[in-house]
This record gives sequence, structure tokens and C-alpha cells, in this order.
Amino acid sequence: MITCFIRYEIDPFRKDAFAEYARNWGQVIPRNGADLIGYFGPHEGSATTGYGVYNIESLAAYEAYRARLAADPLGRENYEFARRERFILKEDRIFLKNVSAPHAAPVLP
Repeated sequence: MITCFIRYEIDPFRKDAFAEYARNWGQVIPRNGADLIGYFGPHEGSATTGYGVYNIESLAAYEAYRARLAADPLGRENYEFARRERFILKEDRIFLKNVSAPHAAPVLP
């Protein structure tokens, strides 16, 4: 299992558009084969940074997943929404592997 971290630089005056974009992916990503952890938008600190995070089995599975996203009607619509509205200024993607698992259960007071 690998985790994809997408770092977005967004227009600080278009945070609502980014939130709509994120909610759309919240529907599309799981139905196309990735385990969505979530999309995260600005709250405190930077007004221009957002993240999307999801797990996928492998880079080969990622390639097939991207093809399904491109064929999904809401996926295509969401890509077009971002292109048309230009609220995403920059997007960087990195794949990482969790090397600390398994984690211990939390200790409760």
C-alpha cells in the first residue's frame, strides 16, 4: 500500500471553490478504487495550501485508477471545473509508504 499526498497551492480568495472541488473528489475517488483519507483546506496559518490524501495498492493500480477517474463523468466535470475556474495555482504529488506501522493502540486515561 502506498499513500498519495497532493499539495495544492490555491488562490486564497477561492477557498470555497477548492472546498467544492474537494467534496466532488470525495464522491469520485472512492468509487474509482482508492481509499480516500481526505481533502484538507486552509484553516489557520497559510491561506493558500491544501492537501488531498489517499491510499492505493501500488503505482500500477494508480495508473488504472487515473484512467477510471478520467472516464468518470463527475471526475471529468471536476477536472474541467478546476481548469475553468483556475483556483488551483500549483499541484504537486508524492507517493509515500507508511514505514511506522503497525502502531500501538492509544493509551486512554
